[in-house]
Amino acid sequence: MIAVALLFGLVIGSFLNVVIARLPEGRSVLRPRSACPGCGTPIAWHDNIPILSFAALRARCRACGMGIPWRYPIVEASTGASFALAYAILGPTLDFVAGALLLAALIAITAIDLSHQIIPDVITLPGIAAGLVASLATGRISWFESLLGVAVGGGIFFVIILASGGGMGGGDMKLGAMLGAFLGWKLGLLAILLGVLTGGAIALCLLALGRKGRKEAIPFGPFLALGGAVAFLWGNQLLTWYLDHFLP
Repeated sequence: MIAVALLFGLVIGSFLNVVIARLPEGRSVLRPRSACPGCGTPIAWHDNIPILSFAALRARCRACGMGIPWRYPIVEASTGASFALAYAILGPTLDFVAGALLLAALIAITAIDLSHQIIPDVITLPGIAAGLVASLATGRISWFESLLGVAVGGGIFFVIILASGGGMGGGDMKLGAMLGAFLGWKLGLLAILLGVLTGGAIALCLLALGRKGRKEAIPFGPFLALGGAVAFLWGNQLLTWYLDHFLP
């Protein structure tokens, strides 16, 4: 079943690549069928098999030879691996369904934010509703905890936006609210903390290496997404470990 989850994740990852390519441009993710952006040739089914087609084509369009970005197999592999990991941890439960939905959304958000420095409302706003529904369906957290998570997760970034005069975008606020809906306020705070720690560490490394200037923006969405994924899969264990080791 873990292998089935992996294969299912690969297929979803292939669809996420369509979402990542088309959403920022305001195009439909359903029509028309996928085609090479260089020559416009429709992609045949046998050239659209996750990861395998990329390897078989040697990262080139069969018709015109245009290079295929490495983002495609990375997104497919990441989605497949995350689904398999979620199934290994959660098993055949509604929690796995909720986790797969959240992980897929976070992978799409990460890729879009890295490429375009935006977090689409069309993902996060329905994601907030999905998180509230998931909390009712799974019983993982109560509906009140989910609502409180939305308020806390979004509210923290709302305060930061006001205090910084717009130094952080509204997309991060909505992503925080979405994570709060899925995780509740406790794990939502953990997700934000993990995002801040990882984002800060990466930012310092980039500054030290001269890859980024002090005034250059670094997308925070990918780090917040990573924190959300870790909090969903291992958050309760991390909280238990922290309480056992650092609180009397």
